[in-house]
Amino acid sequence: MKKKLAGLILCTMLGATTLVGCGTSNTETVGESVDSKKSMDEVKVTIWDNNQREGLQTIADKWSEESGVKVSIEVVDWDNYWTLLEAGAQGGEMPDVFWMHSNTAQMYMENEILLNLTDYIAGDSKVSEENYYEGVWNLYQSDGKQYALPKDHDTIALLYNKSIFDQYGVSYPTDAWTWEDMYEAAKVISEESSGDVYGMAMNTSNNQDGWYNVVYDYGAQVITDDHKGTTIGSTEGKNAMEMVRKLISVGAPQSVVAETGTDKLFLSGKTAMITQGSWMINTFYTADNSADYAWAMLPYADVNGNGSCDTNERYSAYNGLGWAANANVADPDTCYSLISYFCSEEGQKMQAELGVTMGGMKNVSSEFTNAFEGMDVSAFTEIEENGSLFFRPYTRNTTIWEDALQQAGGFLDGWQNPNDPAVMEKACDNAQKIIEDVIAAEQ
Repeated sequence: MKKKLAGLILCTMLGATTLVGCGTSNTETVGESVDSKKSMDEVKVTIWDNNQREGLQTIADKWSEESGVKVSIEVVDWDNYWTLLEAGAQGGEMPDVFWMHSNTAQMYMENEILLNLTDYIAGDSKVSEENYYEGVWNLYQSDGKQYALPKDHDTIALLYNKSIFDQYGVSYPTDAWTWEDMYEAAKVISEESSGDVYGMAMNTSNNQDGWYNVVYDYGAQVITDDHKGTTIGSTEGKNAMEMVRKLISVGAPQSVVAETGTDKLFLSGKTAMITQGSWMINTFYTADNSADYAWAMLPYADVNGNGSCDTNERYSAYNGLGWAANANVADPDTCYSLISYFCSEEGQKMQAELGVTMGGMKNVSSEFTNAFEGMDVSAFTEIEENGSLFFRPYTRNTTIWEDALQQAGGFLDGWQNPNDPAVMEKACDNAQKIIEDVIAAEQ
């Protein structure tokens, strides 16, 4: 009964992430099948970010020198990635090793689609829980078992185009900026350009690198620490979303953002500022006009009005992917060996040095900021020292309430009517109920 129920939940979750088809997974456990497994001469790895492929292949090749096993890394775009895994979960071909994400991990773990790594970790001197970011480690646990190892962690920063600021006589963002400062600068640029250039652009569907950060700065939580509630409808939450509303009112309309995307708007010189995650640095570093681009820490919310950034007034969301393996892979020992190397201190330091991403292991990412010669990306690491981090909000069925918040009756009403504060306030009340109802249904 438990497996059937989990399968039904998996169908619901996968439907919310544009996956098709629902069937029960093969739940053969590692312990039952390991004797029949055979060694493999190639590990097939699938990821969704082409920016990371080259660096990860370099790390994998280092492991191959010792193991004698080849590693091939395939990149599949985000939507098709989850379609591929769903097909594999129903008995089709599945990658040997792949990434897990906070949106989907719980359902894959509950259905035993992922290789149980618990016993492997217990015998691995290179892997120790206390060395990794707590939020990322805990994310990939279910029923006392570990199903993935932390690959990385990420933070968010403010990206701006110096040439646009120069053109309209606006001072560059600094680490002393509040969200109000960002609003005022964006307002000047939008008005002075007569709409030719937007002062800022926010993709409201990209919550982690956008409005989530404002919510926590103002003292609210999208999901409470116990994953059983939300304070999005509180006074603090409404104050935060009012700030978000103001920013959108002087930025690119959501219809434009939906059609073009914030990254393309920025790269084409149509917007002066966006907030973006550390996983996207290489996109802007390798762009034609990269000399015009610069990063600053996210603005803060001067909640107490004392003119300085105090504790808990500047937050950045952080998330972390997990390296996982197919539960029914031909050679689980070899696959775990590769995962262990990716997540070892050596592999994690290489990941940072190559500019792939910051590590999922603590204290290994000091070289990350040196990987992009000529571009200062220290804002991503400085916020860990001069701000606070919160782990990307999740519950058992994250995609259900996340998707609902983007629809009419949720925050979509506020996104599309940024000149009406009352609409956004009502949206906060609606969002509170949406999240609470989903969490209640999870129990």
